Amino acid sequence: MLVRQATSRVAISLGTAILLACGTSGIAVAQQAPPSPSAEPSTSSSPIDVLQSKRDQTRAELEALSKTMSVSTDTARSIEAAIADLDKTSASLRQALIDAAARRKDYEAKVQTSEKKLTDLKIKQETIRASLRERRSVLAEVLGALERMGRNPPPALLVSPEDALGSVRSAILLGAVVPGMRVQAEKLMADLQGLADVQRDVADERGKASAAIQAGLEEDRRIALLLEENAKQNAVKSASLAEERRKAQELAGKATNLEGLIQSLESEISSVRLAMERAKREEERQKQLTAEERERARQLAENGVPDKNRIAPAYPFASLKVKLAYPVEGDLLRSFGDPDGTGHPARGLTLASSAGAVVTAPADGTVVFAGAFRSYGQMIILNAGEGYHLVMTGMDKVNVQPGMFVFSGEPIATMGEKRVASAIALALETDRPTLYIEFRKDGNPIDSKPWWAVKETGRARNDS
Repeated sequence: MLVRQATSRVAISLGTAILLACGTSGIAVAQQAPPSPSAEPSTSSSPIDVLQSKRDQTRAELEALSKTMSVSTDTARSIEAAIADLDKTSASLRQALIDAAARRKDYEAKVQTSEKKLTDLKIKQETIRASLRERRSVLAEVLGALERMGRNPPPALLVSPEDALGSVRSAILLGAVVPGMRVQAEKLMADLQGLADVQRDVADERGKASAAIQAGLEEDRRIALLLEENAKQNAVKSASLAEERRKAQELAGKATNLEGLIQSLESEISSVRLAMERAKREEERQKQLTAEERERARQLAENGVPDKNRIAPAYPFASLKVKLAYPVEGDLLRSFGDPDGTGHPARGLTLASSAGAVVTAPADGTVVFAGAFRSYGQMIILNAGEGYHLVMTGMDKVNVQPGMFVFSGEPIATMGEKRVASAIALALETDRPTLYIEFRKDGNPIDSKPWWAVKETGRARNDS
């Protein structure tokens, strides 16, 4: 009788534990149905392929989520009211644009951080599920054995002495099997608890990503309204502007290389030529300052903020090494000197961004060109002074005009939905929008790496 009761209790407790555990995870260990192809990566895939597959899947999910979200009417009205109350001077508007762009890039960075965390969590989740699938047959056997023992327990020794041998054999069998079954049940429970923890972490991270996406949409709305106000402040005759654009595009079509394009733009586009002349006069004025005046200006810039009405770079470009932030939040895909897919070394770097990401000016500069250039998508060329030019291509929409002077951190463009097909983007295994950045000194491409901040801590020295 004691053996019968012990057998029944063990069978019921372990069987219930496994059944309850399986129920909590939604996995029927007794079933042998094959997993769906989309549930598990191919066993022949490398870890890098699996990681990239999960990363692409997570990115697609977040992009789909962003398309379902919008700025509420109340929030839009609040943003509009804040801009209406803003001092409408050019300096105030541009500072508001710089601040909004900085927040937008911060939210973009948070979304990308969540994307990476979600990818890691999904891989961990898939690993646990794969372990459960691999042990499905073992768990099914354990469950079946427990059910059989519960239905046909060994004979009771005290009631049927003639079955003593059978009782002893059953007891020996239980003594050998039950500990193993218990270990399997405990491992199953641990796996399922880990799966539940991962699923909770996934939900939390999705919530963080959702909040960052929503905040980013609100900043997009703020930037759009500020750009409209800024355009009103810098309104010019539409006919004159249209003619400048037409001439710039004509020169771009004739140019055989960037050096020739830049030279023709700075000499033949009146708005650019005038802006460059003003900037050069300001640079000459700064050079004529006494050592004491230059030191006072330097300390003022270091401890405060540069002049918001400036028409020339606040700092010599050569002095900004390890100070500049990338124009867009993203991943570095190709550096200066890497193979560019055409058998030549890359003359700039390439960043992979998110769809619709904001692009900011990496440094102060005069816009030499802003528009479509061949197959490279929208292109912006900034003259940063001292013979330095910054070239950026691959954007979808530009917010600046030739001849404008832009501040470091000012939003100047936005990325598109997908990568722009061009020679610069050859051999890039991604369909994400990519931004190509090239620094040029006296017409020759140079490595921009020395200028980028390795780790940003607060506002860089060249921030406005």
